[in-house]
Amino acid sequence: MPTEEQVIAQTRNWVQQIVLRHNFCPFAHQPFRNDTIRYSVNLSSDPEGVVESLIHELTLLRDAERETLETTIVVTPHCFDAFEDYNQFLNVVDELIEQLHLAGEIQVASFHPDYQFADLPADDVRNYTNRSLYPMFHLILESSIEAARTSHPDVGVIPEDNMKLLAEMGLEEAQRQLAACRKN
Repeated sequence: MPTEEQVIAQTRNWVQQIVLRHNFCPFAHQPFRNDTIRYSVNLSSDPEGVVESLIHELTLLRDAERETLETTIVVTPHCFDAFEDYNQFLNVVDELIEQLHLAGEIQVASFHPDYQFADLPADDVRNYTNRSLYPMFHLILESSIEAARTSHPDVGVIPEDNMKLLAEMGLEEAQRQLAACRKN
């Protein structure tokens, strides 16, 4: 069982070696360079514990100075082993954002070790655009997304480009690269 520090190190590896290296999210480079990404690990195996953590992190992100905190990745290594449970829990996350009056301010991007798009088979390499080492919730400021759109006006092509890159890479290489992120 990895420690909290190991989970953070592995998640940082994933951001650097997968997300940034392949430019899956062109908007992630600046927060990574500026060290304004918060990595929060919730060790609970109970979804209620994750809810408490998400409320805290959403509030913290809302109230933070942008120079010190621009985005948060909440990692839940002991909860949501099954992608179906994780996927259903995303509805709870959306409800939290609504209840905290953060709709239009903060959105969530979802990543899971078994992430599967509804229209793709489980073993399709294109699912790796959203596959990660652990279940995680990426809390993103809408204002950051809007600011990033000025440098990348056609954000609609990003997912398609990512899937093309992965198709060229192949499943074995995508699996190898993801597994390599576990090395500290």
